[in-house]
Amino acid sequence: MRARIAAVLATVAGIAALTAGPAAAATAATATSENNPVACAAVLNSPCVWQEANTAGIAGIAQVSADPGQLTLVQVEVRTQKAWGSPWETVASATTVRFGSAKAVTPRVATADLKMVCATAGPALDVARQITTCTHPFAG
Repeated sequence: MRARIAAVLATVAGIAALTAGPAAAATAATATSENNPVACAAVLNSPCVWQEANTAGIAGIAQVSADPGQLTLVQVEVRTQKAWGSPWETVASATTVRFGSAKAVTPRVATADLKMVCATAGPALDVARQITTCTHPFAG
């Protein structure tokens, strides 16, 4: 069910990007996770983020499509919330900086707390063009 919701959200994001204009959109891609394939709209400099769960916990994963000559940053965090209304705390993170498209994967986290995965990605030298996106906290 979660994979279907993620696929629908990625499809909607892809359609929105395509309607924004051809310069902002690329082709759709599918990222493979341990559990199910995750549909990602490959929109330039916009991170695709998801969580991958197994018996050892969850890992946050983010990838971003970018021009091969661009120095690209992708940072992904697993955040947890102890109780409703309490602050979100980062419990695992990973950062990748490289030319072109990039991917980052956090260490696995075992928790029963509410959790979400957030990613920031885009041109490493232009913070104003970096985009942050998060999974829904009730996604798993």
